Amino acid sequence: MRGATTLLSAAFAIAIGWTPAHAGVWQPSAGHVQVPIWPEGKVPDPQPVPGPETVRADWPRIENVSVPTMTVYAPEGTNTGTAVVVFPGGGFQMLAMDLEGTEVCDWLVSKGITCVLLKYRVPGAPYDWHCDCRPHNRDLSMPSLQDAQRTLGLVRLHAKEWGIDPHRIGVIGFSAGGFLVAETSTLYRKRLYPPLDAADAESSRPDFAMAIYPGHLAMNNGTLNPKIPVTKDTPPTFLLMAGDDHVDGIEQALAYYTALQAAGVPTEMHLYAQGGHAFGLRPKKLAIDHWPQLAEQWMQGLGVLPAANGG
Repeated sequence: MRGATTLLSAAFAIAIGWTPAHAGVWQPSAGHVQVPIWPEGKVPDPQPVPGPETVRADWPRIENVSVPTMTVYAPEGTNTGTAVVVFPGGGFQMLAMDLEGTEVCDWLVSKGITCVLLKYRVPGAPYDWHCDCRPHNRDLSMPSLQDAQRTLGLVRLHAKEWGIDPHRIGVIGFSAGGFLVAETSTLYRKRLYPPLDAADAESSRPDFAMAIYPGHLAMNNGTLNPKIPVTKDTPPTFLLMAGDDHVDGIEQALAYYTALQAAGVPTEMHLYAQGGHAFGLRPKKLAIDHWPQLAEQWMQGLGVLPAANGG
């Protein structure tokens, strides 16, 4: 896989005149190359960050991302033609690039799925964990959504050369990344930035979506964030939540699930009694550990993952 992925990402970078991200920032594992999603000097609405990009080792995460990138991981074994863009969580202040990024790609590529890991811009806006100032109380146009729209367009533009079916491109996000999943699923009709090239002429609508312990979706009264305009055209969605999640309570996923159901969107939700928050794919010796198998079965039902790859 490493050799194929290196050629895939490096060829892409060379073809469009980009170079790998500078040393000193987060780097993918050996054999993988991250490339900026925006041409140099063309990042829209650049926001000041507190300092240079930093990798924290105490609780592995990255902070102060001003140059968003994507890393393409080629599928292992038989290529299913399906791709998934991964949005790590971190409260729009940081990114859990291992727990909710590279480890997710390890799972996806083992199923024959091309994984595209997005390192989106953070911090996206001033944030305080202890105040009522979450995204539903702010203007919607956050840098993270611009980055997500751009990435989906790039994946579709390069679908043929990467062995991807342009109609089988999904997204998965965790926590704040789950909110980004909901945004990309509902706010795809118009780019939140001036178009730059052919990638921005491609659709940024995901064909399917998975939101894992999503946050920021519910208002204080439990209703859906009004800036998430669910319609019948919102893509099929898989939701996962734990009842003892004290960071983003179950009302977040329930509000979104209710709106999706009301709009007639094919939706599957799994709610477990225990699991907490920010567990990714790491085993907790709980029933919720089996959620990846449920997601695989759901993708099989959609026809984006063959049954033979779901075991």
